[in-house]
This record gives sequence, C-alpha cells and structure tokens, in this order.
Amino acid sequence: MAAMKPRTGDGPLEVTKEGRGIVMRVPLEGGGRLVVELNAEEAGALGEALHQVVG
Repeated sequence: MAAMKPRTGDGPLEVTKEGRGIVMRVPLEGGGRLVVELNAEEAGALGEALHQVVG
C-alpha cells in the first residue's frame, strides 16, 4: 500500500522553502488548501504576474 500523507487542513496562506522548492499553501473557499510547489523561477514569474494585477 502506498504511503498516505495527511490532508492539509484549513489555515492561513503560507509560503515556505522546502529543500530546493518553494511550497505555497492557499486556503480555498469551502475548506481545505491548495498546495503548489514552485521553483525560484516560477515563484518570481508568479510574483510579477500578481504585482501587475494588484498594481
């Protein structure tokens, strides 16, 4: 049987560096969180895109 990881519960927006990756946990409407792993280049591109939208 494959190892099962516990579900990430509700919580605040979190961004942490884990190993060589950057892990972002985004709370979702209705409960739970979206967990995304990015490299530094992807995180930079995401930051620029968000900055353009927010201003």
